[in-house]
Amino acid sequence: MRNTKTLMLAGTILCAALASQAYAQSASTLDTVVQTKELRCGIMLDSPPSGFRNTSNEPDGFDVAYCKDMAKALGAEPEIVETPAPDRIPALVSNRIDVLIASTTPTPARAMTVSFTQPYMNYTTTVITTKKTSIKGWDDLKSAKLGGVIGTTTEQLLNAQVEKGWKDTGATYTGFSSDTEAFMALQQGKVDAILQATAVFNTLAGSGQFPEFVSAGLAPNNDMVSIAVKRDDQQFLNWAKLFVWQQKVSGRFDEVYKTFFGDSPVPSLNAEGVNF
Repeated sequence: MRNTKTLMLAGTILCAALASQAYAQSASTLDTVVQTKELRCGIMLDSPPSGFRNTSNEPDGFDVAYCKDMAKALGAEPEIVETPAPDRIPALVSNRIDVLIASTTPTPARAMTVSFTQPYMNYTTTVITTKKTSIKGWDDLKSAKLGGVIGTTTEQLLNAQVEKGWKDTGATYTGFSSDTEAFMALQQGKVDAILQATAVFNTLAGSGQFPEFVSAGLAPNNDMVSIAVKRDDQQFLNWAKLFVWQQKVSGRFDEVYKTFFGDSPVPSLNAEGVNF
């Protein structure tokens, strides 16, 4: 009898433990953030004006403002976790962050690992070169030394062009681990051109940090970027999508955009003829 009771008690304890574990695994990040009152945002801080460190060495920029707005809406405190471009998806998957607000382009390949909201920002892309080169536009890149950041959509664009035939005309591509490394490589002449969001180039040009950098026009790449959450977290995804919508309809998107990108026309967050 004692053995039977012992087994029954052990079974009850095991079932309770498994139920608790299953609940923990299925609990939404939304519930966790509301309970802990802390929101960990993964943000690139080497890509101004989207993310950077200000003169006080504090995180700042468009994406940082969105993190703070999201945390406020959740009744939580924001924690900015610096997340370089190649580490964006891994940081979310490994639970080092709760949400990714880091100019991440939603692609079918990435969506196999994480879930995306509709676009929260739209970037045009500029070809950046230096005054020493003869590059005047996109077509001139077919014989240039090209650079970019590993894991980005602009890297995919350049690599695709090289594979389609640019390598036959002398083009090469080198990937770097961050925007800062790519900027330095261009400045030092290790590469002839890189691609960057137009707003980022405008900020660099206005800062005077890289006076030798010049624009060689736009690349055929209109980059709409999304906020990302864990792949199976439907509750938090639903909330994040509503947050992006509310930022736009309330006028907050326009306000934050003009704060960090100036008085240029506010971009559309929709692709003509299709909804996300």
